[in-house]
Amino acid sequence: MSDLLRESKSACPYCGTGCGVIVQARGNQIVGVRGDPTHPANLGKLCPKGQTLHLTATQDVLARARLLHPQLRDSRAAPRRRVGWDAALDHAADRFAQVLRERGPDAVAFYVSGQLLTEDYYVFNKLARAVVGTNNIDSNSRLCMSSAVVGYKRTLGADAPPCSYEDLELADCVFVAGANPAAAHPVLFGRLLEAKRRRGTRLIVADPRRTESAAAADLHLPVRPGTDLWLFTAMLGVMLRDGLVNDSFIAEHTEGFEPVAALARQLALADAQRITGVPAPDLEHRLDFAQLLEDKSSRPDAWPPPFRRDAEHHPDLIALGDGHFVQATRLPSASEAAQ
Repeated sequence: MSDLLRESKSACPYCGTGCGVIVQARGNQIVGVRGDPTHPANLGKLCPKGQTLHLTATQDVLARARLLHPQLRDSRAAPRRRVGWDAALDHAADRFAQVLRERGPDAVAFYVSGQLLTEDYYVFNKLARAVVGTNNIDSNSRLCMSSAVVGYKRTLGADAPPCSYEDLELADCVFVAGANPAAAHPVLFGRLLEAKRRRGTRLIVADPRRTESAAAADLHLPVRPGTDLWLFTAMLGVMLRDGLVNDSFIAEHTEGFEPVAALARQLALADAQRITGVPAPDLEHRLDFAQLLEDKSSRPDAWPPPFRRDAEHHPDLIALGDGHFVQATRLPSASEAAQ
C-alpha cells in the first residue's frame, strides 16, 4: 500500500443535510474523513456520524458488509455462488424478458433507490416506459416526499422547497413542526443555534415530546399526536383576530382565502386546547404573535419525514403554507440582514 495520502471531495451519505466531506485515502484504503470547509451545506462541520465515516470502510467492515462480486442461485433453496458480470447480467435480462413474453409488461416493476441522481432517474424511467412499456416504476422518493409534494403544489403551485439553508440564518423566527433537527440534522441545527446566538432568531417547536430541539426552543408547544392541523388552524385564528395578516397581499396573490379564514375564526381557543393539549395561554399569550411575528420580516418553517411521508399530513403542510400567505412572509435582502 502506498504511503502517499490522497484527498478527494465527496458527500456524507447519512441524513439529508448533504454535508461535504474530504475523504483521505492511502492506496485503495480510506483512512480518514473531515468536513469540507468550502461546502455550502456544512462549511467544514460534521456531526459524530460524519466524523466516523471512514470507520465504515475498513477492510474488516467491507469484508462483512459489502458485496464485491455478483452472486447467483438457481433456486431459492440453492446456495448462492459467485459468477462473472456477463453471466449475471445475461441471467437477469433473460429472466426479465421471459416474464415480458409470457405475461406482458405490466407483470414487471422497477423499484429504484432514492439516492440516485436526476440523470439516473431519467434513464430508469426511459427503460421502464419507453423500452419495457410499463408504468410500474417507483422509488422511496415518493414515500419520502409524497405529502410534501401535495402540500407544495396546493399552496405554492410547485413541488420544490422554497428556501435554502441560508434562509435559516437570515430568519427572525423559525417554526419547527414535529421535527427534532438537533438529533436528525445536527449540523443544520447548529447553524440555527448560531443564528439564535448571533442575531436573536426565535425558535418555536411543536412536538409531543420534549426533544433536544424543544429544549433549545424559545417556546415548546407539546401538541398531541395527530392534532397538528388543529394547532395550525388555531394559530391562523389568532393571527386573524389580532390583525397580523396582510390583506393586500391576500387579495392580490391568493385564492380561496375566505373559507379558510372562516374555518379558523370558528375554532375557539378552548376547543383547540382540548383537542391539541396545548394550553390556551400558550396559543394566545405565551405564543405572543405580536412579539414573535408582527415585527419579524421572515419566518421559515421546517417539518420532518413523518409530515412528508404520511398521506394524512398533506393538510398540515397546506396549513403551514397558508400561515405564510396571510402574513405575506418574505426573506430580508442581504443589506437588510446586515443591519
